[in-house]
Amino acid sequence: MTAVPAGGLHYRVDGAAGAPAILLCNSLGTDLRMWEPQVAALTGRFRVVRFDMRGHGHSATPAGEYTLDDLGGDAEAVLDAAGVEQADICGESLGGVVALWLAIHRADRVNKVVLANSAARVGTSGKWQERIDTVRAGGMSAISDMVIGRFFSEQFRANRPDVVGDFRRMLDETDPEGYAGCCAALRDADLRDATHVVTAPALVLAGAHDVATPVSNSQWLQEHLAGSRLQVLDAAHLSSVECAGEFNAAVAAFLVTG
Repeated sequence: MTAVPAGGLHYRVDGAAGAPAILLCNSLGTDLRMWEPQVAALTGRFRVVRFDMRGHGHSATPAGEYTLDDLGGDAEAVLDAAGVEQADICGESLGGVVALWLAIHRADRVNKVVLANSAARVGTSGKWQERIDTVRAGGMSAISDMVIGRFFSEQFRANRPDVVGDFRRMLDETDPEGYAGCCAALRDADLRDATHVVTAPALVLAGAHDVATPVSNSQWLQEHLAGSRLQVLDAAHLSSVECAGEFNAAVAAFLVTG
């Protein structure tokens, strides 16, 4: 646990102390456990740092709504606590927006960046406000079926009920106020006018069946991040889980060979 101005962040470090570092930023409604398939694949070459975003997992849930600056500052605080000056950053969904924020506002801390199933602008303000209102009125159970249906394709849900069950529990265990606070950050975040300042090499990963952040969002990122590359995986919103092997291979190839 590391202290930050708004509370405590739960984080974990795996891999050799002298290895190059990679920071993994979780999606909305999950926690650092979502990255287990990546930790197993990356620790041979990297020092893997992952954390629970505020309001998620074992991290504190500060009162009120959050901003993207809050979430980006938390990610930087984790780097500080882990003693990491510069790292590759990989984020999925909300974590991808945080990773992009770091590449824009903390370029000196970022080596390469992986933006998975994400966007410079996710959804609309109205839809996020509806999600906030629903969660505050009915708790996580009011949205869990909808969210799980977006996380994974129908085929994956049928074939891997064990994995889907793990993520449903992760979602249900998320503090509703923390979830709503992060929804507020997405409601208000729009990085489309700032992507031109990104200098870090970028890999953009999309899910062919992702309705939360469609492939068109990733195509926009690839077109507006100089020198970036795009790869579309046969997955819904959590491609790091549904297509873990292909996801890991793409990330490792990008980080190691560029």
